[in-house]
Amino acid sequence: MGNLCTCFAPKPAVKRGRSVKRLPANSSSQTASNRWTRVRSARKDSNDSLIQEQALAAALMFRQQNGAGATTAAFDRSVSHRYPNGNAGSKKNPLPRSASSRARSLTDPLLQPHQLVNQDIKLDDLETKHFVLVHGGGFGAWCWYKTIALLEESGFTVTAVDLTGSGVHSFDTNGIASLSQYVKPLTDFLEKLADEEKVILVGHDFGGACISYAMELFPHKISKAIFLAAAMLVDGQSMLDMFSKQLGFRYSATNKRELFQSGGNDLMQKTQIFVYANGKDHPPSAIDLDKSLLRDLLFNQSPAKDIALASVSMRLIPFAPVLEKLCLSDAKHGTVRRFYIEAPEDNAIPITLQQTMISSSPPEKVFRLKGADHSPFFSKPQALHKILVEISKMNKA
Repeated sequence: MGNLCTCFAPKPAVKRGRSVKRLPANSSSQTASNRWTRVRSARKDSNDSLIQEQALAAALMFRQQNGAGATTAAFDRSVSHRYPNGNAGSKKNPLPRSASSRARSLTDPLLQPHQLVNQDIKLDDLETKHFVLVHGGGFGAWCWYKTIALLEESGFTVTAVDLTGSGVHSFDTNGIASLSQYVKPLTDFLEKLADEEKVILVGHDFGGACISYAMELFPHKISKAIFLAAAMLVDGQSMLDMFSKQLGFRYSATNKRELFQSGGNDLMQKTQIFVYANGKDHPPSAIDLDKSLLRDLLFNQSPAKDIALASVSMRLIPFAPVLEKLCLSDAKHGTVRRFYIEAPEDNAIPITLQQTMISSSPPEKVFRLKGADHSPFFSKPQALHKILVEISKMNKA
């Protein structure tokens, strides 16, 4: 505006012979440097606006591809989804690849909408579209948040339970005295299901033993059982029995204390902290995990934000259920179709132990999540979702 006023103002008489003040020789470079600083600052300040514009562009493109009249179509909000760029040859205003900032590997790729596993799923043809997710020791229903979002966006019904003393369940973990008490929220849920209604159980870690317990009680209400990097036990076996040989420790009920053997899983031993709420002269009441070692043991391939979530959300693992041996029969537990999903990068239940359990009691089919750690719902949510949907569509041979 100042320049405009100057143009219309009367020009002052030019006095000849007046010296002209010149800028220093380095003034141009300094001016350029200041200009570049202002540009970088402007770019930084406009990041939020750019992200909003990109999100709006993605929404508009999604609507165009699905037709202007498809106003009732649900917009896909998955954090693992990517939207196609209509101007593939143009670098101007590219659409965001993903809402996640973590690096993706080829084993958990970003997919185009037409490649997503929730395309062409005919839910009415499935035996059941209801998944029940059962967390592992120390975890809670919160750990399934990515899986819940992906399955629900695909049209499935999802229930994630908090076992006794886990997640938001208010019971004191140190007071859990049996496996039946620990699994009660799951068995209560299954008991209330209508007789003709079936579900797909997914158990992670210690949740594998929990769904095996439920399979023996409610085989007619369980369509399939999926063990995700989980304890898949046989009749007469406890969680402790499974770990004793592989991880190198055993528990002596006579001495009322835990004893470690050499050659076991050093990381597991260092991470575990036994809690004696009833005194040292009684068996441990629970197991705590050293928060500083959680990443190495459970989340060595998981995003930092999910590790942070787990570090403030995980609770104690009840000890009594770990000692309890399962009673499983072919007439009940054996009638439920079982599937196993391996996690090769698992440091808590190593792949060798997973394969030992599979050999001891072979399931119908085994899947492998390449690059997955002990928590595939964090490290490989997209690939896990694809396998879960594939299993849901598998009919009896």
